[in-house]
Amino acid sequence: MTTEKQTLQLNYGKTLLIGLGFFASSLLWSIYNSFVPLILNDFLTSSALVGTIMTIDNFFGVIFQPLFGSISDRTHTRIGKRMPFIIIGAPLCGLLFALIPRMPTLFGLMAVVIVFNFIMSIWRSPMIALMPDLTPAPLRSKANGIINLMGGLASIIAFLIGGKIADQFGREATFTMGTIVMFIAVIVLFLFVKENNTALEQQLSKDETAEKKQSSIKEGSLQSFKLLPEAQRKSLLFLLLAIFFWFCAFNAVETFFTSYATSSLGQTDGQAAMLLAFFSVSFVLFAVPSGFVAEKIGRKRTILIGLIGLIIVFIPMIMIENLTILRVLLLIGGLFWACININSLPMVLELAKNTELGTFTGYYYFFSFSAAIASPILFGVIRDLSQTFSSLFLYAPVCFLLAFICMTQVKHGEAVTNA
Repeated sequence: MTTEKQTLQLNYGKTLLIGLGFFASSLLWSIYNSFVPLILNDFLTSSALVGTIMTIDNFFGVIFQPLFGSISDRTHTRIGKRMPFIIIGAPLCGLLFALIPRMPTLFGLMAVVIVFNFIMSIWRSPMIALMPDLTPAPLRSKANGIINLMGGLASIIAFLIGGKIADQFGREATFTMGTIVMFIAVIVLFLFVKENNTALEQQLSKDETAEKKQSSIKEGSLQSFKLLPEAQRKSLLFLLLAIFFWFCAFNAVETFFTSYATSSLGQTDGQAAMLLAFFSVSFVLFAVPSGFVAEKIGRKRTILIGLIGLIIVFIPMIMIENLTILRVLLLIGGLFWACININSLPMVLELAKNTELGTFTGYYYFFSFSAAIASPILFGVIRDLSQTFSSLFLYAPVCFLLAFICMTQVKHGEAVTNA
C-alpha cells in the first residue's frame, strides 16, 4: 500500500498544460464580468436589467454544463472524449468574445452574448473534467490547487494588463487579448495533452466493476444526498446553503464593483478593473497557504475566519473613498476569500464516497451557480431602489453573515486523518 502511494507522483508539466484551458477560460470570464456591465451601461439605465443579463452564463451553466459533461463521458473519438468539445467550442467562443465590445446595437450585443454563453456551457465541463481524467484520485487536490492558481493568475492579468490595455487602446483591444490567449491555449492543449489511457480509466478498471459503474450512472443525484446519515445530511445542507450565501456576496461584488468604481470614485474602465486585481493578487498568493492553515486548524474554522474577515473588510468600504485604503482592504479581502474558496469544495467532497465525487461536485456547482443567477438580479433591484452602488458594501457583508450562521451548523467535512 505504501509503495503504491510512493509511486504516485503528480506530473506538474501535464497539470500546468491542462490548467491552460482553465487559465484561458478564467481570463475570458474575468474580462467579461468586469467590462460587459460597463458595455451594457452604454445601452441601459436599469442595474436590475444589467444584473439579469449578467446571469445568462449561470442559467446556461446550471442547465447545459451537467448535460454536456455527461455527454462527453459517453463520447469516444480518436482524439478522446473531452477534446472534441474543446477544440470546436473554445475557438468559437474566442471569436464571439472579440465581437462583444464591437456590437453597435443592443440587439446585436445580446445576440453575441447569448450565443457566446451557450457555447461556453458546451465545452466548460469537458475541459474541467480533463484534470480528474488525467490525475489519479490521491493527487487531485494538489492538481486542483495548481489549476486554481492559474485561474487566479488569469484574473490578475485580466484586471491589470486588461485594464491598462483598455485605457490605452479601448475595450476592444482587451477583448482581443482574451481571444488570442484562448486560441493559444486550445492549440497547446490539442498538441500536448493526450487523453488515451487516462489515469481515471485505469483507476476505474481497478476499483469498480462494470456493474458498479452502471449503477452509479443510473443513480439519481438526489439519492446520494438521501442515503447520507441524518447528521451528515444536515451538515451538507447547511454547508451548501453557506456556499450559496457567500457566492451571493462574491458575485455581486464581481459584477458591480467596476460600476461602483466608475460612478462613485471617478475611475476609468481600466482603473476600475485594476482595482479588483488587488483582490485577485492576494487570493493567488494565499491559495496554497490557506490549505496548510486548514490542515493545522481545520477547514471549518479556516472558513469561519475567512467569513469574519470579509465582513470586517467590506463594511468600511461604504464610507471610504481613499483609493490607497481601498486597495489595502481588497488585498486583505483576497486573503480571506482564499480561506473560504480553497477549502469549501474539499469539505463537500469529504462527505462523498469515491464513487459519488462527481455527484457531490455537482451539488457544489449547483448552489454556487444558483447564487450567481440570483445575486446580480437581487442586488440590481437593491441598487435601483437605493440609487447608489455603495449599497453593495451592506449587501455583501449581510450575505457573508448568513453564510457564517449556516457554517456554525456544519459538523462534518474535515479531512479524515487516519485514512
